[in-house]
Amino acid sequence: MKKIFHLGSCSTNQRILKELAPYTSQFEFKDIKLDKITTKELDEMKKRAGSYEALFSRVALKYRSLGLNNMELTEGDYKKYILEEYTFLRRPVIVNGNAIFIGNAKSNVAAALNSLSNL
Repeated sequence: MKKIFHLGSCSTNQRILKELAPYTSQFEFKDIKLDKITTKELDEMKKRAGSYEALFSRVALKYRSLGLNNMELTEGDYKKYILEEYTFLRRPVIVNGNAIFIGNAKSNVAAALNSLSNL
């Protein structure tokens, strides 16, 4: 799978995608606000990431407003919340075959760029 899950209205995601653009012509792009993540897609991401928790964003505004910061969440909870609300997916998520790069940390973006540029 060569797919990038992103949020089109996020300037950080747009900046990262622009940086990766020379290497992503063969990738499918999915704006998670316009096109909901499917269970199958999330399960595929989890297989590569190792857990749903690794894909879960604790900086989403709803994380605190729903009181999730005061709860002990399980893997099932992480999966449920990501499927219910797109903001709970750390983004962008870049899936390049068996490799996955999650989030916008500089080191993660650099690793994704390095991986993509070596194709």
